[in-house]
Amino acid sequence: MKHRTSAFRLTPSQILALGYVALILCGGLLLSLPVSSAAGESTSFLDALFTATSAVCVTGLVVLDTANHFSVFGHAVILLLIQVGGIGFTTVATLFALMFRRRISLRDRMVLQQSMNQMSMEGIVRLVRKVIFYSLAIEAAGTALLTARFAADMAFGRALWFGAFHAVSIFNNAGFDLFGGFRSLTGYVGDPVVNLVSMALIVTGGIGFIVLSDLVELRRTRRLSLHSKVVLSFSAGLIVIGAIIIFIFELTNPKTLGALDPGGKVFASLFQSVTPRSGGVVTLDIASMRQATQFFLILLMFVGAAPGSTGGGIKVTTFAILAGAMMSMLRGRRDIVLFRYRLAQDRIYKAVTFILLSLLLVVFVTMALSTIEDASFLAILFETVSAFGTVGASMGLTPHLTAAGKILIMATMFAGRLGPLTLAVALRPNPGDKELYRHPEGKIIIG
Repeated sequence: MKHRTSAFRLTPSQILALGYVALILCGGLLLSLPVSSAAGESTSFLDALFTATSAVCVTGLVVLDTANHFSVFGHAVILLLIQVGGIGFTTVATLFALMFRRRISLRDRMVLQQSMNQMSMEGIVRLVRKVIFYSLAIEAAGTALLTARFAADMAFGRALWFGAFHAVSIFNNAGFDLFGGFRSLTGYVGDPVVNLVSMALIVTGGIGFIVLSDLVELRRTRRLSLHSKVVLSFSAGLIVIGAIIIFIFELTNPKTLGALDPGGKVFASLFQSVTPRSGGVVTLDIASMRQATQFFLILLMFVGAAPGSTGGGIKVTTFAILAGAMMSMLRGRRDIVLFRYRLAQDRIYKAVTFILLSLLLVVFVTMALSTIEDASFLAILFETVSAFGTVGASMGLTPHLTAAGKILIMATMFAGRLGPLTLAVALRPNPGDKELYRHPEGKIIIG
């Protein structure tokens, strides 16, 4: 009997996957109700499920116009799904457990460790408290600043709702907006307040809560962890280099930067470089960009945000390990060294495995969509990587997807939010099996 019970015991990865599935199904059911629709009619369950998946996976790809199709109740449901999906349902569950003074078991801590992508369970409950505090504080600040700006364009009550919705959506890197017509923030392309506040929300949501904690405590500790140094340096580098490349590619494009004043050109270039960190909101029409820019955005979206953040992608630390491996090989060095620290071999294996699984997923979904959707290859690749990186930027293909295409993109968003490696572990039949022997070493020729 004891053996039988242990056979059905779920691993932390499986609990995490099933928890997100349950949350998505509940959200889909709520959004399909007539009360969630502005017209008072039931929404197709597939479309409602797609919206719920996009919200829980904090992506922002939509098949329905969020502003015009859903009612205030529907918007509130989407906002709740974004918040829970962004900080993690396990974090929210832990919050309620702490409120009711319930003991956090070892198994709960293991699930939290898996959810927050931590290397150990040490201080995991303390980290949960920080996650909740930092999220609410940053979202409150973003709400206040955006409300003050939107109040100049609309009634205060509506401005407050818009400020709160967009602050939560942008900080959690969800990409949902209430401006209608699939416009995102294109109406504020040159607005300094909306641009600066939105970019700050995307960056703080995308660098991860470990880095935020390190920055908050920097005055006391006077040092940053290796993880924080790698995330901050590589994120800053990608943003700056990305902005310069976008500026160069789009400078003479009359449909994007060409029509803007010098200040608008700088803001737009910087914003479009920040949003592939997993932000989703855009101030330029992606479909009007040159193909070179669109492909460059695909590369940025594939890298994505940092581990333990609200963003997706292969993560900037994985990219840093790959870049470090390349530099070490070119220099003829044995170890990968970042900021005078040698990286452990298991970190390198995990990074390579994660990149290969991610590439396989993107290639498979892109090929599958190419056979069932009537669209250009670049548009299909862009939408696929946007779904995997939980970015939400779109070239306009998503609203026109077939039923099969919607299911594929939903699965991609889910895999991107959970992580291909976590999903593979969750689906592995015997996760506890250990290797009992080692084969003799062999050599193969490379390059």
